[in-house]
Amino acid sequence: MLIKSQKDFFAGLLFIAIGLGFAWGATDYELGGTARMGPGYFPMALGALLAALGAVIAFKALVIETADGEPVGRWAWRPLFFVTLANVLFGVLLGGAPWLGLPPMGLIAAVYALVLVASLASRESRLKESLALATVLALGCWGAFVVGLKLPFQVWPAFISG
Repeated sequence: MLIKSQKDFFAGLLFIAIGLGFAWGATDYELGGTARMGPGYFPMALGALLAALGAVIAFKALVIETADGEPVGRWAWRPLFFVTLANVLFGVLLGGAPWLGLPPMGLIAAVYALVLVASLASRESRLKESLALATVLALGCWGAFVVGLKLPFQVWPAFISG
């Protein structure tokens, strides 16, 4: 069997793995039915849908011929490191890290840290653009989650808000 597009094939396998992982994780929760959905219904449905999408993508990569076969390139370690670090830092700043003695720093600080650290993944990012994006996203998150949905997020660090 000849893989005609390596990028699509491995992307399809990744989708299948993540989808099956979510579907398997959803089995710990009650699924319910279509009329009365349980907490596991939505992750199960999305996991199955993602796995099916991955199967279609992987199958097409085996069947449809591409010009150069699109080989998989080298690993992009810099973006992988900084994007992962940004997400971990976002979670730590939003929820705090009691084992480190770090209290929750609030939604605004977490969003700014997320954007600024993730911008280090690209050598072409500019500080002014990253700060503008962080401001827009912080205001959008505050408006959507705190004002609109009334979720109980700490917006500012305790030493600012009291």
